[in-house]
Amino acid sequence: MTATKNSTEGALVTSQGSTSIADVVVQKIAGLATREVAGVHALGGGAARAFSAIRERIPGATASAGQGVSVEVGEKQAAVDLQVVVEYGAAIADLARSVRRNVITAVERMTGLAVVEVNIHVGDVHIPADDEDQPAETGRVQ
Repeated sequence: MTATKNSTEGALVTSQGSTSIADVVVQKIAGLATREVAGVHALGGGAARAFSAIRERIPGATASAGQGVSVEVGEKQAAVDLQVVVEYGAAIADLARSVRRNVITAVERMTGLAVVEVNIHVGDVHIPADDEDQPAETGRVQ
């Protein structure tokens, strides 16, 4: 697959110095760009989502923006792998196309890296009725 040409390509290495982008930066950008697409319920596999649910119960802790995202970052290019949970009823092929476009646009615009591929693994479908089956949590004290 050939890299997408963009206006910032080559801007990371200049005669005045070079800029390197950490993997975690690309990971977070890709994760946030994926979550922006309607029809994406969550990112990550079952274990990652369970760990995130526990982390959300800890005061002050937040879910990782890079959950369900792995990346390879070079000097000029990046590749992204996503694990996605889609909403029931979403057209998966259209959703994948939208996610891919959003991730490529965000990463290339923000980092100047050419995104050579975005691989998407749909690991589950979220059914809204599943949320209703969960018993409401009550505190020990009222």
